Amino acid sequence: MCRVPGPELSLPAAAQRPAEYGHDALVVCDNLVRIYQTEAVEVQALQGLDLLVHTGEMVAIVGASGSGKSTLLQVLAGVDAPTAGRARVAGHDLLAMSRADRVRYRRHVVGFVRQQTSRNLVPYLTASQVVDLPMTLAGVPRKERRERAGRLLEAVGVAHCADRRPNQMSGGEQQRVAICVALANDPRVLLADEPTGELDSETAREVFTALRTANRDLGATVVVVTHDTAVSGQVERTVAIRDGRTSSEVVRRLNPDVDGEHHAEEYAVMDRAGRVQVPREYREALDLTRRVRLSLEADHVSVRKDGGESSR
Repeated sequence: MCRVPGPELSLPAAAQRPAEYGHDALVVCDNLVRIYQTEAVEVQALQGLDLLVHTGEMVAIVGASGSGKSTLLQVLAGVDAPTAGRARVAGHDLLAMSRADRVRYRRHVVGFVRQQTSRNLVPYLTASQVVDLPMTLAGVPRKERRERAGRLLEAVGVAHCADRRPNQMSGGEQQRVAICVALANDPRVLLADEPTGELDSETAREVFTALRTANRDLGATVVVVTHDTAVSGQVERTVAIRDGRTSSEVVRRLNPDVDGEHHAEEYAVMDRAGRVQVPREYREALDLTRRVRLSLEADHVSVRKDGGESSR
């Protein structure tokens, strides 16, 4: 069979468009803004934040108090509504959801663990009962609820707490049970806000191990806000937030030359508008102030202070 030449066909206009930002990510924040208005005071907690988290990742979010990291988690949890920008989790548009949509979203798509153990559990329910509760609300059959609650408690090492109430558990046991509650309805994303903030270092390691189990063994993508350097140092990707924007990322990869060891690389984050936050220690070291000079070199961009020597 011979092919008869014909006119070349052009692709449809839609096929020629560049892919949407974050089209392949599970969590997408695009120029995300959250403004709080209290009487005459306006607080911009998030100021055009960009963030992508892909399926299967375990990401730590770090930043100083007031940087916007907890606000970000509240938005992703569907508890707080964004003011502007774009936020999408597992295909759900967080700016367009109705109240009923948000209830379904919080019940099935995300799980949330708070820092205060007292806010995660119900004082008069045992561990098994409190893990069972979200499944009951979701209409899961009783036998399936019982089996899943047992599997989750076993997976994070608190099966012995099945018949205990919160006042009969340690702080670390309470947080691991809280992780089970958050995972009860098999959410796509597990969000944890300072889950080790009230715990000693040894107990914090146990809770972090439970989060890692949720990620590696139970299939949840995990986003954890933390100030604990021991926690942030054990994930492959740490995102720093400063003044309501993502400012830098640390990516840890296995070192091919040394078995089992990781090496870390730190990156500045460039947002969709091309803005980069230069770390304060860099600005102070080079006396960079309001205005800087930029020049495009063969393989890098030079940044220098106005009238000063160039710096890469």
